[in-house]
Amino acid sequence: MNPSLALTCDVNLHSVAMTNLFFNSAFLSSGWETSVKITVSEDGWIQEITPGASLDGCENVPGIAVPGVPNLHSHAFQRAMAGLAERGTSKLDTFWSWRERMYAFLERLSPEDVEAIATQLYVELLRHGFTSVTEFHYLRNNIDGTTYEDPVEMGRRILSAANQAGIGTTLLPVLYRSSDFGNEPPAPEQKRFVTDVDHLIADLATLRASAANNPQYRIGLAIHSLRAVAPEDLGHAVSSFRDIDNEGPIHIHVAEQTREVNDCVAWSGARPVEWLLTNAPVDKHWCTIHATHMTVGEATALAASGAVVGLCPTTEANLGDGLFPFEDYAGGQGNWGVGTDSHVSVSPIAELRLLEYGQRIARQERNIAAGAQDRSTGRALLEHAWAGGSQASGRSTRGIEVGQRGDILSLDENHPALVGRAGDEILDSWIFSGENTPVQNVMVGGKWVIRDGHHKREEEILNNYATVLRRLST
Repeated sequence: MNPSLALTCDVNLHSVAMTNLFFNSAFLSSGWETSVKITVSEDGWIQEITPGASLDGCENVPGIAVPGVPNLHSHAFQRAMAGLAERGTSKLDTFWSWRERMYAFLERLSPEDVEAIATQLYVELLRHGFTSVTEFHYLRNNIDGTTYEDPVEMGRRILSAANQAGIGTTLLPVLYRSSDFGNEPPAPEQKRFVTDVDHLIADLATLRASAANNPQYRIGLAIHSLRAVAPEDLGHAVSSFRDIDNEGPIHIHVAEQTREVNDCVAWSGARPVEWLLTNAPVDKHWCTIHATHMTVGEATALAASGAVVGLCPTTEANLGDGLFPFEDYAGGQGNWGVGTDSHVSVSPIAELRLLEYGQRIARQERNIAAGAQDRSTGRALLEHAWAGGSQASGRSTRGIEVGQRGDILSLDENHPALVGRAGDEILDSWIFSGENTPVQNVMVGGKWVIRDGHHKREEEILNNYATVLRRLST
């Protein structure tokens, strides 16, 4: 597909105009309701919700309606290398050795490859219940490190992939300037990531103009990390972005690894989260990805800032990052959501389950996310994922309510995990009862993109992906 078409509506998807949907049971922002009519406008906004409604004049949608889950952190190209770094070596294998393998993998990826990989990934995310994705997009340059004739070629490919799949998207072009703290020059293997602030802001402006007035897309800014961006560049990038978008999302990797923490202290005398909160205008429009290694004071201060923490439990486990200090952060009423990062999982349920189970193992207790309350753990996890993911993406996807996007899942009530369940038991059983997803139908922005568990173009998209992977394997 020509990436110049990335922001047009894909007419091959199941589209609806102003539509009245009827669900026997639905989880709304106000809680569980029965016989619910949901009216979605032609451009994908929820206009009206009526519990206790009649089926007359409605499309009768089978299953249980719940909000789609926002995925707040993705590196789409890494889906194609999932499973290729799981071999022991004679040396200590850590995040840093995994990173070297990732660098080698991306040396061969063309824009066409990235588009095929991302499209397959996005179909998989939809199938499992993610209805939007925030793409932390740092694969900017050509294989030799030069800029493409169209500097946002790769960004357009990501948006084209999102359009083909039908997933809502926040695209975050990434500022990447150095190889380590102290503004060390970038390493040769990082040449595909590097640009300066002015060129990055120009990229953002171009992409924003392309996506203008299309509620399926949002353009934001990502700072790769404190080690990859000097303080003066971070400040310049944030202020320049704020000149063109005063409320756009800003994301940054921070405190993922203990080595990163130690190196930050050696460079600045402060830990990463501590330094960021002191030196950057962190507020509710920011999302700190991972924030795995924080003191109690850092966790409390980060929660108080209003920022979202982006947790990616399966990737954090896969890379040996460590365990997020959930109790400290939750104690401060901190906002968080989940993403799939390197895509060793493509399921929101896998992420939420592992988040909860990691805390249970560490604390030797149960039902951690529920807190010291008589409430559903599944509901507590999902409510944070919905709200935090919406906030971090800068898009209106926090739930089934008037004024939000029509991003709705229907769960198969006859699925083995859900048979006989009612109310919050449905959410608990969705997360904690097996691997085979009960997601039956998926609507994104008022369009059906998954019907009876299938995407209309899944065979074609899979064939394109398989062609790329077979070539990369030779």
